[in-house]
Amino acid sequence: MTIQSRLSERAAILMEGALGERLKREYGLAFDPHLALAVLVYTEEGRNALAEVWTQYIAIAGKHGLPFLATTPTRRANRERVAEAGLDEAVILDNARFLLGIKASSGIEMYAGGLMGCRGDAYTGEGALSEREAHAFHAWQANCFKRAGVDFLCAAIMPTLPEAQGMAAAMSDTELPYIISFTIQRSGKLIDGASIHDAIVSIDARVARRPLCYMTNCVYPAIAHEALSQPCNRTDTVKNRFKGIQGNASPLPYEELDGSNVLQCAEPAIFAKDALRLKTDMGLQILGGCCGTDNRHMDALARLLTSPECKGCSQA
Repeated sequence: MTIQSRLSERAAILMEGALGERLKREYGLAFDPHLALAVLVYTEEGRNALAEVWTQYIAIAGKHGLPFLATTPTRRANRERVAEAGLDEAVILDNARFLLGIKASSGIEMYAGGLMGCRGDAYTGEGALSEREAHAFHAWQANCFKRAGVDFLCAAIMPTLPEAQGMAAAMSDTELPYIISFTIQRSGKLIDGASIHDAIVSIDARVARRPLCYMTNCVYPAIAHEALSQPCNRTDTVKNRFKGIQGNASPLPYEELDGSNVLQCAEPAIFAKDALRLKTDMGLQILGGCCGTDNRHMDALARLLTSPECKGCSQA
């Protein structure tokens, strides 16, 4: 089954929990100043840690009978940063092939995606590109992932509409299915002030091939619920097109979480309950974790998604 078909069934899909934060805190791995996690595939320690964390999430999805999404640790591995690190497109191809290898041995329904991100700061929008600049800039990475044969593309924590528009165009050009994930605030708007509704309408109207869906990540589920509940976003467009979250385990704002030396983490049961509300109230299908989450949070969430108390929840 394709990821498009799975989404069209309106079934719940489990996405991975935190990756980078766990690799740093639990495994003590150092990240590259240019490419962050993308260089971990070049050390045995890095490969083993990546495989171990992904295998934990895969086991949870398999235990609960849920499809599973994972993405390469390449959000910062854009054309500019790859060149600054003295590397080339092989870093994209190697990360994609490593994750595809994990998928091949998973034994479950799994989809391996190529992760991309904005050029500048995902939490403030500083250094954001215009639509035209973004289309040209992000095309390189998108095309590398196409050559690697990933199942889909995902643009994570996109803070500004113009860059998200250009990113979507670059992804659309590859003809691969793709997802756009926004950085959102309680107000129901992106960092640059565009509402979620307006951002979806604008991007859908500009690209030849629309995103599979839209989502958000690096925000606590209850804050995402508040954002989607704003009058500007209570539309059929948002209901039909906004379908996922990778939620933080803390309700603290971006500026307090970014770079924090202290793990901010809600209890797994509380996180899962708040994430489930996005499924039941807003119709979200893709549910996963971001900062502060681990296998405990994902297991609690998967358990709720497939529990008798959530009758019809996985097929809402």
